[in-house]
Amino acid sequence: MNTAVTLPTEQAPQDVQSLRPINRQMIVILDFGSQYSELIARRIRETQVYSEVLPYRTTAEQLRKLNPKGIILSGGPSSVYDKSAPQCDPEIWDLGIPVLGVCYGMQLMVQRLGGEVAKADRGEYGKASLYIDDPTDLLTNVEDGTTMWMSHGDSVIDMPTGFELLAHTENTPCAAIAHHQKKLYGVQFHPEVVHSLGGIALIRNFVYHICKCEPTWTTAAFVDEAIREIRARVGDKRVLLALSGGVDSSTLAFLLYKAIGEQLTCVFIDQGFMRKYEPERLLKVFQEQFHIPVEYVNARERFLSALSGVTDPEEKRRLIGHEFIRVFEETSKDLGSFDYLAQGTLYPDVIESANTNVDPQSGERVAVKIKSHHNVGGLPKDLRFKLVEPLRKLFKDEVRKVGRSICLPEEIVQRHPFPGPGLAIRILGEITAERLNILRDADLIVRQEINRNGLYNEYWQAFAVLLPIRSVGVMGDQRTYAYPIVLRIVQSEDGMTADWARVPYDVLESISTRIVNEVKGVNRVVYDITSKPPGTIEWE
Repeated sequence: MNTAVTLPTEQAPQDVQSLRPINRQMIVILDFGSQYSELIARRIRETQVYSEVLPYRTTAEQLRKLNPKGIILSGGPSSVYDKSAPQCDPEIWDLGIPVLGVCYGMQLMVQRLGGEVAKADRGEYGKASLYIDDPTDLLTNVEDGTTMWMSHGDSVIDMPTGFELLAHTENTPCAAIAHHQKKLYGVQFHPEVVHSLGGIALIRNFVYHICKCEPTWTTAAFVDEAIREIRARVGDKRVLLALSGGVDSSTLAFLLYKAIGEQLTCVFIDQGFMRKYEPERLLKVFQEQFHIPVEYVNARERFLSALSGVTDPEEKRRLIGHEFIRVFEETSKDLGSFDYLAQGTLYPDVIESANTNVDPQSGERVAVKIKSHHNVGGLPKDLRFKLVEPLRKLFKDEVRKVGRSICLPEEIVQRHPFPGPGLAIRILGEITAERLNILRDADLIVRQEINRNGLYNEYWQAFAVLLPIRSVGVMGDQRTYAYPIVLRIVQSEDGMTADWARVPYDVLESISTRIVNEVKGVNRVVYDITSKPPGTIEWE
């Protein structure tokens, strides 16, 4: 595989949280509310070209200033003929920039340019064979009859003037269309999902051949640009970093240390919600192996007390985020003056907290809030630090590539994602010391068995969840009334979508047997086979 890995830089030179490439060679995705908008961005980045998701109301003038090489209109849940259907700026069609409409985006293009969209006689959902009528341009090297993923109840019944048919399916006469002269394209299917076997070829055609992009963005380019922007933003000020030991904060620590050296102070706050043995391991690795000083703060009792009686997951996150900042503020007073707080916030965190797709003019948000994240959802309004979040636009796998490029040990690079609130959101209901100890012991067994069977790198995450209920069991001819443990093991590329892992039965059996036998207070183990969507990876 080419070692020149694509990594986006973030938004604007004046803001280190968003470092766009200097040459601004990019593809913009206008989001109409699709659950796949960010996945489109992810696929574009796989072609080694930067991409960014913006709200659908982004004006043609704003786009002209950004000067993207191409524009993609995402899918969405609306019907274009609804009165409240979201619309884009009509001047977009005349910018001279190639446009690709996907699903709703295609239907919007058709309707706004004089064609007709109506409810289909038969909706089309799931896999469909794509039959190609014009194997050039957008569909170059896309195999005739390849599988594409459909999800629509409306269809194009009349193309606008100047458009030509590129492909069809058994149920959809206009599955792909184009106005070659104006470089306007539309597809009824979703090329960005893994079920669309010819999807990545189509995306490459649009990015490389139609938009004339070049695969110029590498890991090294991102690191160099991020360091430059960090230095420009921070100057000679000091930065406080919340270190957790995970790939995100560890990569951020290395990146910041390369940029500002001794101006960085790493602080590890042990809030009592870490996995078993992890605080000790973190300190040993960073201080002894990396020789990066870490200030250790034991705040277990403080956090447990703050969460006493709290059962609502959003309130848990809010309180944990609030206490984190307060502890940092108190700690910083002892360590000296700090102007900046660094966080390892990632793109999926921002997306799921509905802090993405924000119109810079109106502040309007397109995304629906699913849950707030510790890094982005629990900060107090009177925060006295300025935030530095250089990884804010990166997906998890992109962070891993950055970590490798700056020589982060593989054991940390491959570490499974672990939420900021830790085990507090893997215990449903109230958090108690007893429940934390039970979950720590169960979670350790899950990780040990996954590692022992050589499966750790096969899964995105593998962990245990404690439910606040009890069930009847029998052990040693005696009745028990104890907690159940839920096993959550998933496979994913970037955490935006996930599928439950088909773990070998003997491994599941070993995990279950050990937990029931070794963890006091547990008499039942169940396995969560829900994908994301409709579920989320974490239970809270």
